[in-house]
Amino acid sequence: MVVMRIGLSTSCVYPFDAEEAFYLARQIGYDGVEIMVTNDVDTHTASTLRRLSREYRMPILSIHSPVYARTQLMWGLDPRRKIERSAQLAIAVGAPTVVVHPPYRWQGRFARDFELEVARITEDFGVTVSVENMFPLAIAGFDIAQFTPSHDPVKLLCDALTLDFSHAAMAGRDALELTHAMGDRLHHIHLTDGTTSNAQGRLSDEHLVPGRGTQPVAEVLRYLATTGWNGSVVAEVATAGQNRHELLIETLHFAREHTAAPRSRERAKN
Repeated sequence: MVVMRIGLSTSCVYPFDAEEAFYLARQIGYDGVEIMVTNDVDTHTASTLRRLSREYRMPILSIHSPVYARTQLMWGLDPRRKIERSAQLAIAVGAPTVVVHPPYRWQGRFARDFELEVARITEDFGVTVSVENMFPLAIAGFDIAQFTPSHDPVKLLCDALTLDFSHAAMAGRDALELTHAMGDRLHHIHLTDGTTSNAQGRLSDEHLVPGRGTQPVAEVLRYLATTGWNGSVVAEVATAGQNRHELLIETLHFAREHTAAPRSRERAKN
C-alpha cells in the first residue's frame, strides 16, 4: 500500500530555529521535515541538519530555496546560485526535492531562462526541482503579473510541480481543479488553506490550518489517495502568536484522515 509522507516545514515554527521543528515533528508524529532556508544559520548548515535529523530520527524530505524578503541577500543576488546552493544542500542532507518559486518579472534573463535552468539543475544535481504555484497581485482592481513566465506553474515547461493551497486561494483558483491540471507533474504539496483572493483586494497569504479555509483540501488529499500518489505532503501553516502545538496536531490529524486509503477511512468510521 502506498502511503504519503506527512512532513512539517520549519516555516511553521517561525521565529524559532530549525531544531524546534525537528522536536515538534518527532513529538507530534510527523514523518519528516522540510527545511525552509532562511537567515537562521541552522537551515543552511548541512552538518547541523544531519545531526538534527539523526537525533530526532526525522528524515529531511525537502529543501525550500530561500524566498522570503528577509533572505534576499542569502547566497548572493544570483537566483540561479540560490537554487544550485539549495540543490547542493539537498544532496548533503539526503533530501530528494528542492522547492522553488517562479521568478519575479524583474529578474531579467533568469526569468527568461527559468524553465531551462530548472531542467539543468535537476539533471546536474540529481534532485527534483519542484516549482510552486503562486499568485498575481491585484491593485486597484488590476492584476499585476509579479511572476514570469507565469505565477501558474501549469503553464511552464517544468516536470515537477508543488501545490500550495493558500497560494491557490490567493490566485482565486480551486485547488482540486489545479490538481487535475497539474496531473502527473504534481510532485509535492504544501498543506495549508486559505479564504481570500487578490481579487477581493486582500493581500493576505493566510496559510491557515487545513479545513479552516475554503479550499477543497480534504477532497484533493482523498483524490490523491485513490490514485496511489506517493509524494510528500508538508504542513506549511502560520502559527506565530498562537497555540503552535495544538495547530500542528490538528494539521497532522487532518492529513492522516484524508490521505488514508479509502478502505482505511471506512474501517476508521466503523
